[in-house]
Amino acid sequence: MIRTRRTKSERWVTTFALFAIVMQLVLVRAAPEASAAKREGLSTPAAAGVAPKPYSRRPSKDALAWADKQLKHMSRDEKIGQLISVGINATFLNQDSEAFKSLRHQIVDNHVGGIILFRGPVYESVVIVNRMQQLAKYPLLISADLEAGSGMRFDDTVNFPWNMAIAASGNPEYARRAGELTGREARALGVQQIYAPVADVNNNAANPVINVRSYGEDPKDVARFVAAFVDGAQHSGVIATAKHFPGHGDTATDSHRGLPEIDVTRERLNTVELVPFRAAVDAGVGAVMDGHIGLPLIDSTTITPLPRDVKLKPMDTDENGEIVAVKGTMPTTLSPVMNGILRHDLNFDGLIVTDAMSMSGLTIYFTQEEASVRAIEAGADQLLKPADPDAAFRGVREAVRKGRLTEKRIEESARKALAAKYDLGLVKQRLTSLDEIDREVAGKKAVELAEEIAEHAITLVRDDPRLLPITFKPDARIFNLAITNGDDRLVIAQPFMGAMARAGLKMETLVLDDRSSDAEVKKALDRARAADLVFVSMYGRVRTGQARSVALPEPGTKALTELIERKTRLIGISFGNPYILMSFPKLPIYLVAYGDMPSLQEATAAALLNRIDVTGRLPISLPGLYPRGTGIQLKARH
Repeated sequence: MIRTRRTKSERWVTTFALFAIVMQLVLVRAAPEASAAKREGLSTPAAAGVAPKPYSRRPSKDALAWADKQLKHMSRDEKIGQLISVGINATFLNQDSEAFKSLRHQIVDNHVGGIILFRGPVYESVVIVNRMQQLAKYPLLISADLEAGSGMRFDDTVNFPWNMAIAASGNPEYARRAGELTGREARALGVQQIYAPVADVNNNAANPVINVRSYGEDPKDVARFVAAFVDGAQHSGVIATAKHFPGHGDTATDSHRGLPEIDVTRERLNTVELVPFRAAVDAGVGAVMDGHIGLPLIDSTTITPLPRDVKLKPMDTDENGEIVAVKGTMPTTLSPVMNGILRHDLNFDGLIVTDAMSMSGLTIYFTQEEASVRAIEAGADQLLKPADPDAAFRGVREAVRKGRLTEKRIEESARKALAAKYDLGLVKQRLTSLDEIDREVAGKKAVELAEEIAEHAITLVRDDPRLLPITFKPDARIFNLAITNGDDRLVIAQPFMGAMARAGLKMETLVLDDRSSDAEVKKALDRARAADLVFVSMYGRVRTGQARSVALPEPGTKALTELIERKTRLIGISFGNPYILMSFPKLPIYLVAYGDMPSLQEATAAALLNRIDVTGRLPISLPGLYPRGTGIQLKARH
């Protein structure tokens, strides 16, 4: 038999045809279930091009009427389930698998009201959510942490630059546009609630968990960007969620690892931490997320760690990374005092959602049963990602049975959740079409917005030798020392390297991380000695739950310190933590990109190649070095 080579277009046509056949089979197989769903008041996938309505925190009359009608027919267990949202990392799951059965148990037996999606592929995420929506008696509210766009949780989609990069541009319109596009993509992916924006004021340079996730350290500036994001996101038909109330910015402890405390007065809280949350509420934000944060001067209720044989093993860190305090004070998540401030002083009448119930800031001190009951007593409407959903459900049910919680209190939160689902359009349409995803998600608009923000974010903080803008000679020997605090040495520097290579600049790169040996450090120093110019690309990035989040690993620190002492001709670039200059105060040139997203790495290359103006300004101060607003402006050669 003679085989002929097919052209690329022919192969694409064949692939598309096979895909169409598979989808037809899927739809045919799903048809009986879809018909059954219609009979039960469910729905089939949305028609193409139907845009969700803007979301309003104030439920419509129809939504409240529908919610009240459902509550009359719901069992106590079904009402309790509406308050619980379970977390999953979506993968392909056969229906006979234990993982599928476990998730089905939460949906069918515990009647949970929502699912929060963590990292996963696009189509697997949507398919598993659709399947659970079919199994659920009432529509599920699907949520995800999309602080930096869809790319934060969905593979092969676009990451927008971190909030601090957006703020470095000085333009809140970028926050609004990012919120709007994030909301549109979220709805196309079957997500109706996004846990964004971060409303924390990052005024603590040692903060290990917020850092570039914040818009900055000035409360009024943070408020402007937060309000803009809320407006854009909810205009696109999602619930925006301001977090982490009352503010996680002035902490030196990661709440994934332990319980942080903010030792501030109510007056200070009003003038700093609460300013962006007030702005979010005034902008109509639909939800606020409570943080696992103690405020001893406001709620001094003392709590003590659980015995080791009772406490859950850490889920969001590891045994060695967990911070165990002898005692603490009541976290906001479980504090009627703090939630009272949110409800009565900030006049917030939307959904209060807990931060993940699996985080060590909570599990060190409370069982899942007790934490769930206390959160509802304190005013929470949604219990997010319990470490043990069965225990959370069991604890709340038992509290109602014994009279500690009233059924009326459960109905109050269930009514809010049901009304929100109605106004989000989930009663008429709960399934997500696979047909529009590759048209709506990670398209040209997302790429262009990420690039535009990145190009306006790059900040030149210091240029003592006045080396920039630099003209690269064709035969220049350039060495790029990349230092990463992640397990990603093979890929982390690729976007920066690729952009420089496409410009015709030959550049050798060597990566150092925690695993690097003394021999690798010596090799890096030798390569630097032989180079005409050295880039030091510092990928010290926020890594929640990690003991050395945002810091550089020891091998990289050792190499960089030696290069500075040698007075090497070098340019330091922070592709992450902007405060890192404080650890290397003699670094002669310091450029800040605020993150490792491809758009930021490529914009940094463009800045170094003198192809774009450098206009960014620090949204934070570098204590002892530079004030907020610092930024050397450079004009590109056009």
